[in-house]
Amino acid sequence: MKSVLNSLPMLAVKTYNNDSSIFRRTMRLMGNRFEISVVGNDSAWADNCIDDAVAEISRVEKLLSAFSDGSQINEINRNAGLRPVKVSAEIFRLIDRSLKISELTQGTFDITYNAEKKIGVQKIERKSVRFTNYRQVVLNFENTTVFLKEKGMRIGFGAMSKGYAADRAKYILQMTGVSSGVINAGGDLLTWGLQPDNEPWTIATADPQQIKQPFSDINISGMAVATSGNFEKNATISNKKHLQNLDVKKGFPVSVLKSVSIVSPTAELSDSMATPIMLMGVNAGLYLINQLQQLACVIIDDHNRIYTSKEVNYLT
Repeated sequence: MKSVLNSLPMLAVKTYNNDSSIFRRTMRLMGNRFEISVVGNDSAWADNCIDDAVAEISRVEKLLSAFSDGSQINEINRNAGLRPVKVSAEIFRLIDRSLKISELTQGTFDITYNAEKKIGVQKIERKSVRFTNYRQVVLNFENTTVFLKEKGMRIGFGAMSKGYAADRAKYILQMTGVSSGVINAGGDLLTWGLQPDNEPWTIATADPQQIKQPFSDINISGMAVATSGNFEKNATISNKKHLQNLDVKKGFPVSVLKSVSIVSPTAELSDSMATPIMLMGVNAGLYLINQLQQLACVIIDDHNRIYTSKEVNYLT
């Protein structure tokens, strides 16, 4: 899932830029631009707190790597179709939550994929789609083991790992005494506490054609926001522009929605839900979000029409 928060008009963080009490650091982590901001009155203390958060993000990156020889994710993948692999409680819980979201979205969100073939717009093989099946992941809660039933099957967390890392960084910052802050993880936002003037953190929503005239602010204090977006390619087929997001279940590009932004209590959940709602479309996506507590969404279609879930009314 690719986030485009920095390029969409509705997702610019609104702050009051009190630099004497908001301490920021920008760095590249997990292949993304991270900006960590903490509210405080001591620059040395804030710097140390941010150091701890960066260390936690780096730990999560190594933990969830599918390429490191020593990682548990890599071991699960190597033993696909062979045997269950015992994993840490942290990995087990993360996979369990992933499968629950897959069930909730009827497989639209899925951490499984086929290692042998890459799925592309031009050609999709039945074998690739068959290996993308969360139901082939077997969890043993008593022994905390994970087993992939099919050889060639793999799991990977993608952008979800970025959201989880942001959540963990927030937890570490709170444990070190940071009562208010913002983590911008590649454009996805995670906030807690209040701004220095005791106002909540907000984002401005606007018509894409009138980006300098926002029509409302959404209160995101204590919440996370993630966006999934479609991006036009130069190639056209039958005069229809094809977009980069692909529904691996149906095997064709998605061309109805321009972007979906999810507001939820955690960055992990927001990241996990953004692309599924994009693939479901306006009606099915809004219906699902409206059935869930503490989730809200803003959808922009390819005609720049804006749709919001019912929870947005409580956040504005």
